[in-house]
Amino acid sequence: MHLIMILTAVAVSWILRCSWVNSPGNWNLRWRKALFIFLFPPLLIFMTAIALLCMGPQGKMGGVYTGWLSYDLAFVILGYFAFLCIKLTIQGWQSVESARHAPLINLDGKSARLINTPTLFAGQIGFWQPELVVSQGLLQNLSPAHVESVLAHEQGHHYYRDTFWFFWLGWVRACTTWLPNTDALWQELLVLRELRADSYAASQVDPLLLAESLVLVVSQTSVLPESAVCCAALGSSLGDRLEQRIDALLAPPEPKLAMNWQSWQGFILAFIPLFTVLFHT
Repeated sequence: MHLIMILTAVAVSWILRCSWVNSPGNWNLRWRKALFIFLFPPLLIFMTAIALLCMGPQGKMGGVYTGWLSYDLAFVILGYFAFLCIKLTIQGWQSVESARHAPLINLDGKSARLINTPTLFAGQIGFWQPELVVSQGLLQNLSPAHVESVLAHEQGHHYYRDTFWFFWLGWVRACTTWLPNTDALWQELLVLRELRADSYAASQVDPLLLAESLVLVVSQTSVLPESAVCCAALGSSLGDRLEQRIDALLAPPEPKLAMNWQSWQGFILAFIPLFTVLFHT
């Protein structure tokens, strides 16, 4: 019976991931849809594994005796998830420590780390309280107005705590690389993250100026790879995603949809496996 629970969770997760289709539209709605399909499958598998550990390898469920196979499998799943979390935490800490070796400067009243490279780069690096990191090339090649627009974008990442939340989303990505559409959903979340930061910046600076800055920065080779842990940078969109961001900046601003209880109630279904503990004897 426990093995059936695991297979059911995997099957539901697989079907849900296969159902995702990338469709244009309001980026707020796209964010909710992509986030749900990205998070629900691993949460369901995680809760199923926890339920099996709580029930143990002995006893009966639904009149069927349980065994060690499903219990060991649940233990391996949770152990693997924990290993990936520790690995990403170490990589993130290394990124933070590397940034802290750069000298501190003052930019319009904000402290930032300056890295000595001609590449145009600006990004937030860290966890809950990230630090702004900018390159020498950015300050030398962009006008003060363009630099201001870049800083406004990075302030958007700081406002939404993108480095913190995307650290955990990156962990989910690492745990579910074997599920369909994992990478496609990750790319969708990345561009929606940038669209959200762009929208925040556009409320403070000229959107056209921000679009020009975006084109200039993205045209350069990035200092850090897009998959860098705990990093949210202005130029983290390439190809058609850059076109999406430019179009969004030049279009009228979209209304922001308030997050409410209804936005999260679908995740309650992922906790159903925990209730099966009551039927274990």
